[in-house]
Amino acid sequence: MVESWATSGVDLHLEPVGPGGLRRGLTDALRDAVRTGRLAPGTRLPSSRALAADLGIARNTVGEAYADLVAEGWLTARQGSGTRVAERTVVPPSDPARRPRVPPRPTHNLVPGTPDLAAFPRAEWARAARRALTAAPNDALGYGDPRGRVELRTALAGYLARVRGVRADPDNLVITAGFSHALRLLGPVLRARGADSVAVESYGLDAYWGLLQTAGLATPALPWDELGTDTGPLTTEGAVLLTPAHQFPMGMPLHPDRRAAVVDWARRTDSLVLEDDYDGEFRYDRQPVDPTPWQHRGDAALRQRLPVGALQALDPEHVVYMGTASKSLAPGLRLGWMVLPSSLVEECASAKGHSDTCGVLDQLTLAEFLNSGAYDRQVRRMRMRYQRRRNELVGVLAAQAPHLSVSGAAAGLHVLLELPPGTERSVIQAAVWQGLALKGLGDFRLPDAAGPVRDALVIGYGTPADSEWAGALDALLRVLP
Repeated sequence: MVESWATSGVDLHLEPVGPGGLRRGLTDALRDAVRTGRLAPGTRLPSSRALAADLGIARNTVGEAYADLVAEGWLTARQGSGTRVAERTVVPPSDPARRPRVPPRPTHNLVPGTPDLAAFPRAEWARAARRALTAAPNDALGYGDPRGRVELRTALAGYLARVRGVRADPDNLVITAGFSHALRLLGPVLRARGADSVAVESYGLDAYWGLLQTAGLATPALPWDELGTDTGPLTTEGAVLLTPAHQFPMGMPLHPDRRAAVVDWARRTDSLVLEDDYDGEFRYDRQPVDPTPWQHRGDAALRQRLPVGALQALDPEHVVYMGTASKSLAPGLRLGWMVLPSSLVEECASAKGHSDTCGVLDQLTLAEFLNSGAYDRQVRRMRMRYQRRRNELVGVLAAQAPHLSVSGAAAGLHVLLELPPGTERSVIQAAVWQGLALKGLGDFRLPDAAGPVRDALVIGYGTPADSEWAGALDALLRVLP
């Protein structure tokens, strides 16, 4: 139905049609006429009787449409004045020719930090949850120990000792809702112990620095060189936050001499090392293998064949070991853990308290998952998948972009791809228009870090599902300089 009316001086083309019926169509048509300025503020509209007659529809339909628009603020209705367009500023629609281009939403994701969520073992997790819930004692559903369920603490103590060389006692473990939660607990505890600063690596996640700063702690940056983070400048800091097994995002392990030196510093000053072991399960090159293209490109970290165990084993009373299930299973589980020096357990448990707990059923499920061997099977399965992707990524880069150097590929879920100086931002912008989510090294650099700025991409190969992996690789190659 397409009509016009010319009552009370108004002559307006109107199309009261649409999927919602006559009332919805008339309401939408009138609203659009006001919004676009076709009906100016103050304009008096025809009476409901006159408009209904002009359009050949029921008067109630017009009255209801007017009432809806009065309620929304588009129209006003006063006794003796009729229905008018409300006095308001009309913003004309933008000119499509002058409208800025909107980048497409990412189709592919190579941002580091997330595993392949499509590979989460749903069926095995559901079976473990069912077994755990069936076997759970009634008191498990109460407030319980703020350190977390003893079943999970016991299972983790055994697993971490076996796989990461951690010297763990279940009584010294505290279950957390991830790494950020652990830092939120530790920050105030360190401040209460008299610490005024926690040294951090020059490259890392600003969210973690922010949590420490929120606790009132300064975060001086340690220098970086060809051996990785330089712990030599440490002096009177209360603690140092490190990713010693696989520095994020640079990808190098902490040099053996520096591992020993930082523990000696902690003993000498009675300070702490906060060890973030975020992807310790995923090391690939444990045994010698045949030479492959990337091994001829100067990647010393890649040629390191021995697994890097936890720093905590060198001195459990001066190292806080922290890990999570975020990379091995999924970050949405919100399950992590701290293995604490004996002197810190009571303080951290008190800081966590009974009101700041992690879901008991998920804790019991993870304990069952560990004890049944399902966790080991999942890690092995994903290690093979990620290693295959790592090999494909580095092989394709060696063939298609031999002028760019890859490093940090011996472990984890990301590699560092060096770029020509001054090109990082332009490559990231090009990726946006290719529908590819990417992160540059500059996104992870501490603002006051010393040393030259490097241009590089931090390419996360864990995130895409298998069906999306080939497309993500193609998109990456299209944006490389």
